[in-house]
Amino acid sequence: MASDFKIFWTEEAIINLEDILDYLRHKWTKREINNFKLRLSRQIALIQNNPKLFPLSDYYPRLRKAVLSKHTTIFYEVKDFKIYLVYLFSNKQNIDKIK
Repeated sequence: MASDFKIFWTEEAIINLEDILDYLRHKWTKREINNFKLRLSRQIALIQNNPKLFPLSDYYPRLRKAVLSKHTTIFYEVKDFKIYLVYLFSNKQNIDKIK
């Protein structure tokens, strides 16, 4: 079933993804990186098909948080029929880094 919601990546989320992938290239195998990308794609599809599936953030109530892994959380905002991927957050960071 096609979703009416459109996904938009913020510049910050793109930078976060690039940073994560750079880190993974130094620490993980190509297979593990591809598995990460697949999990990310599936998680974004879940968000797109059911934007309210994941809870609101306790720290930033305008954002929802979708835990991708024990290492990474996706923060996103839903406005009308648009979903903005705001931040791909490394769970080792301080939550105050999110704008």
